[in-house]
Amino acid sequence: MQQVMSTKHAREPNPVDTTGLCLLSLDGGGVRGLSTLYILKSIMDRLNHERKKTANLPPVKPCELFDLIGGTSTGGLIAIMLGRLEMDVDECITAYSNLAAAIFSEKISQVPVNIKGKIKPRFDSAKLESAIRKAVAQSGVSETDLFNDGTERGCRTFVCTADRDTKDIVRLRSYSLIDEPNIHATICQAALATSAATTFFDPVSIGDRAFADGGLGANNPVDEVEGEASNIWCSETGDLKPLVKCFISIGTGNPGKTAFEDGIFKFLGQTVVDIATETENTEKKFIARWAKHFDESRYFRFNVDQGLQTIGLDEYKKKGAIESATGGYLTHTAQKFQVRDCIQNMKLKQIKTDPSFAALISKYTIRQHSGSGATIFGNVHWIVPRPVNDLFTGRIELLDRMKKALSTINTPPTDKRKIFVITGLGGQGKSEICLQVANLMRKEFWGIFWVNVDMLSTATDGFITIAETLGSAVKDVPSALRALAKAERNWLLILDNADTPDFDYQVYLPSGTHGAIIITSRNSECSQYNTVGAEVIKALKDQDSQELLFKAANLPQDSWSLYASQATEILHLLGSHTLALIQAGAYIARGHCKLHEYPNEYRRQRKRLLEFRPKQARSTYGDVYATFEASAYVLKQSKSEAASDALQLLGILSMLDSSILPLQLFQNTWEGCRKVLHTNRIEECGIDVTTSHVLQLPAFVMADDDEWDSYRLTKARDLLASLSLVTQHNLDGSPGLSMHPLIHAWAKDRQDLEKQGITWISTGCVLALSRFNTQWRTQERRLLPHVQTFVDIRNNREVSLGSEPIVVPILLECGWILLDMRQDSKLDGLLKDIFVQLGKKPDELSKEFLPLYNIQARSLVNLGHYKKAVKLLEQMVEVEEATLAKDDPDRLASQHVLAEAYQANGQVKEAVKLLQQVVKIRKATLAENHLDRLASQRALAIAYQANGQVKEAVKLLQQVVDIGEATLAKDDPDRLASQHTLAIAYQANGQVKEAIKLLKQVVKIEEATLAEDHPDRLASQHALAGAYQANGQVKEAAKLLQQVVEIGEATLAKDHPNQLASQQALAVAYQSNGQVKEAVKLLQQVVEIGEATLAKDHPNQLDSQQALAIAYQSNGQVKEAVKLLQQVVKIRKATLAKDHPSRLKSQHALAIASRQRTGERGSRARARGRDQRGYSS
Repeated sequence: MQQVMSTKHAREPNPVDTTGLCLLSLDGGGVRGLSTLYILKSIMDRLNHERKKTANLPPVKPCELFDLIGGTSTGGLIAIMLGRLEMDVDECITAYSNLAAAIFSEKISQVPVNIKGKIKPRFDSAKLESAIRKAVAQSGVSETDLFNDGTERGCRTFVCTADRDTKDIVRLRSYSLIDEPNIHATICQAALATSAATTFFDPVSIGDRAFADGGLGANNPVDEVEGEASNIWCSETGDLKPLVKCFISIGTGNPGKTAFEDGIFKFLGQTVVDIATETENTEKKFIARWAKHFDESRYFRFNVDQGLQTIGLDEYKKKGAIESATGGYLTHTAQKFQVRDCIQNMKLKQIKTDPSFAALISKYTIRQHSGSGATIFGNVHWIVPRPVNDLFTGRIELLDRMKKALSTINTPPTDKRKIFVITGLGGQGKSEICLQVANLMRKEFWGIFWVNVDMLSTATDGFITIAETLGSAVKDVPSALRALAKAERNWLLILDNADTPDFDYQVYLPSGTHGAIIITSRNSECSQYNTVGAEVIKALKDQDSQELLFKAANLPQDSWSLYASQATEILHLLGSHTLALIQAGAYIARGHCKLHEYPNEYRRQRKRLLEFRPKQARSTYGDVYATFEASAYVLKQSKSEAASDALQLLGILSMLDSSILPLQLFQNTWEGCRKVLHTNRIEECGIDVTTSHVLQLPAFVMADDDEWDSYRLTKARDLLASLSLVTQHNLDGSPGLSMHPLIHAWAKDRQDLEKQGITWISTGCVLALSRFNTQWRTQERRLLPHVQTFVDIRNNREVSLGSEPIVVPILLECGWILLDMRQDSKLDGLLKDIFVQLGKKPDELSKEFLPLYNIQARSLVNLGHYKKAVKLLEQMVEVEEATLAKDDPDRLASQHVLAEAYQANGQVKEAVKLLQQVVKIRKATLAENHLDRLASQRALAIAYQANGQVKEAVKLLQQVVDIGEATLAKDDPDRLASQHTLAIAYQANGQVKEAIKLLKQVVKIEEATLAEDHPDRLASQHALAGAYQANGQVKEAAKLLQQVVEIGEATLAKDHPNQLASQQALAVAYQSNGQVKEAVKLLQQVVEIGEATLAKDHPNQLDSQQALAIAYQSNGQVKEAVKLLQQVVKIRKATLAKDHPSRLKSQHALAIASRQRTGERGSRARARGRDQRGYSS
């Protein structure tokens, strides 16, 4: 931030800008002092670059910039090199590195105490003295020169050391002070005295006094620098702060709080802990006292927070690690901004500060206050509700942008008022950002005024208070605004909580152009008021969110890295919501749970946790839920139709997932209503969607209208969005809504159990009736999480539900959706629940619930339970053949599914026969492009191929695909399924290139439209891998199959047929790629699972055994291969026709293996003969 200067009305520049004090404080820390130098180098390099770029000025050294440099221990050595020896930073780094290598290269003792228990040095003090003398001499100064040689220098330097007798901190100076004793020490003695660390070196004697490292008492010497500067420049008043232009404190990195391992006794180890603690405490206390300078970017503290904890004071060989950690620290965004602000401050520095500078500032201040018409430098009126929050974290870029946008310093007059608008979700910190801006810019504005405009009464009171402060007695807002406008001063007005929709906040904007205004609102439409900038507040960045959580939980900063993974889960759970993170941290800090326990606590007690009110950092509304409820209150107070619809929509969204919901769903629901009402469908068997379900729908669907009208839905959507309760999305021209996970949780939790049950029923009716439309087939990826969440609420018994005739049809329709989406395990759980609720057994057919058993049978097929599926479907078909006409769609559908179950169960001939019958009837009754007819033909073609009739399969599938391509969209699931099946038939027919081309096309579309773990997508990738392999592209095949298997391992049961098939295919690819041992291992696993779950004559099991036998053969296990193939051939001879391809392939494989085994026997016999002949000879 550019340092505050006089305003446009006060022409006289502030002397602090050019001649104010620049102070530098340097911590102790052994070899980690290199970190100090790397930080300082970054600052000086950038400063000199800026000086040359802006004014073509020559580079400066630290001694030419800083008026005072003070240091302790390591920092003291560096202070002497920079200030007294007047080195530049590069020279200092070289000298310091050489000095560290010379001193710490060899320990003279591993034990820090002698036999009497007294402390003894571990390093050679003579080497330290020699190294310092050498460094002094190389700088061109005599090693006998006094530290204070009487010469007046622009840069004053002092170092801290400790008196061995009194333990007091003593300052050794390069200059004289009238009221302070002058210790006559050479440069070398001063350097030795400040760096003689206890347990490392012997104490140093100067005259009759002995000194040691001052680290324990003043390792962070910032207080010493403040005191010394006060003695030099303002000894009479002690009021240093108005004189300081820039105060920089640099640490040697966060060392953690553990004792060094080579300290034998606890008190020696504890010394290190004490130093670390003292350094941190000094920093905190100093920032608290110098908060204004810190806020105004006139005080800077640089200290590497991570990466230096494991580096000891003496580990000089870790120079690279120190440089790396410091570089990482400086490249962090926060530090970049801090360095930038530091440079912006110091580049204005022109000349050294004279000791009489305090008097100069005093006269300047008097002139500013007495000057006619001049704007007073600094803040006079401060009406702000509370101080800044100590936990405030992040938002650096936004704060910087707002300061620039609202600043009047060095900006030309303008004819427009400066207005910045902040919008976003409640509890994300909009008001806290305003507090930060107000404090950061306090000195720039004559008056800063805060008005809460959430209600007319509070707004009126706020403006009247401002007018009274300005000396005007008014009774209404317009009069107060006129009083503020007449004050031709530089003021900032903050209008907080401008949240009410349809209210024109223009009425709260004063006339004129003198002031700047910030508006905060949940209503995104308020952004239109901005003239200099607007910001939609999003979640904090992950790193800032973690820092906020850790601070709120009161965790020690040096331990934050240990908790990173635990924090990540909490961040995800709370959506990085600012207030929620503070509440979570406060809950942990109060001892209610530990950090790693919070996620489970949240899942059990979500409502309690989000209503927990921290004692620190309280928001306007107290807690997260209260913050959101304030928006709901606006809707409830409205009592309009739109507000009522918005609350209903909010409830429905709470029963679905928080991810994007396509609003097209509600139009689909309306279309389903029309179909139900048109057929006057009433309750039939107790599991059908009826007119009773239509009556449960939200009013904005308007089920009775003859045409779909989205007006009420749109108004409700816009109203929720205006209050930041939902986020709007454009889904290829169609609207969608999503919710922050915490708003989603609140929207559900704000309803009691009875209300939740009613809302769940209404939402279920929306889903059930929407299934009459085909959108489910093309929007699976977006709609799936919503159905899953809705079903989970039921499965987890989270709500109190209504009557069975309403609930069961809803669950059954959800079951069909899950079936279409191949959510096999979730569907299985749902069906078990329905059977329990109805008191029926899933394996005993009940005629009045045929639709339920229909979906149960299909689920069994998908789960790989073929025998059970066949048994149940045969019962269903038998009942339907006795009660329904031959061409009845339900009867044909059941026969179709039974045929597919036959085929899956290895009963291929039965499948072909039944499907031929179904296809014949559908050809006679359905149009050529009817989906049911095409599906039956596709199924028949698959059965043909399984039966060895490949050419018939290709011919039939080409016909099906041609019709699909002429009538269906490119991404239609039926069209893709037909193309997939044709590609497999192509491959079986030897048309491998055609298969690859077609499968690539299918896979590309499915990757764009289906979830990663969708069975259809995985099946197509599996098929493409098979085609790759058939084409000799073995590596591509293996890579794709590995991906399919990995997804299957995460989503499917071990014995799922699809997973076993993928593993088998991967094993075959391994074998082709020369990875024979991997192939054998994987195939053995597949065969073992098959033996436990499939019949001996199941085609899948026989295929796996044959593949394993071939792998055995490649691995030299010919005997095992022959044995296994003999078993496969025996079964296939008993179950398949003589000319069946599978039977022929098995016989061929056995013949090859047998010949190989015979050849091996002959080779062994000949070998034995040679051995015998050789022996006899």
